[in-house]
Amino acid sequence: MRHGKKINHLGRKTAHRKSMLANMACSLIEHKRINTTTAKAKALKQFVEPLITKSKTDTTQNRRIVFARLRQKEAVAELFRDVSAKIADRPGGYTRIIKLGNRLGDNADMAMIELVDYNETYDAGKKKKSNTRRGKKSTASSAVATPKVETPVVESPEDE
Repeated sequence: MRHGKKINHLGRKTAHRKSMLANMACSLIEHKRINTTTAKAKALKQFVEPLITKSKTDTTQNRRIVFARLRQKEAVAELFRDVSAKIADRPGGYTRIIKLGNRLGDNADMAMIELVDYNETYDAGKKKKSNTRRGKKSTASSAVATPKVETPVVESPEDE
């Protein structure tokens, strides 16, 4: 039985797994998307999303907590400077996992994990959609409320 076993050990000991996830998280922050196996991508998502949430409030304590997990000064600086500004209004779900198929060498399931706000391909379709109501009552009533009034043409006596 697997009661309470939520951590995927990924076939590694604890120190190796923590180092690997820290390195993958730094690469994700730096490049905004990485290709890896599906199991590693799911483990990375659980590892990096709380760190991104911490980066929303820029305090010394939050920087220390994130640095203790990532262990790279440049990644922490970029996370708090660039990434946190872009995801400030998002309540969660900062990463997206897209499955890519199987790897040729060992047939492992591959996936791409990316930061959601940095992909313009998916955002382009959403920005074009406007928020309109189904009935379109507001546009019909405004057309009736403001009818077009034609101004009469006054002939001047000079034309005669």
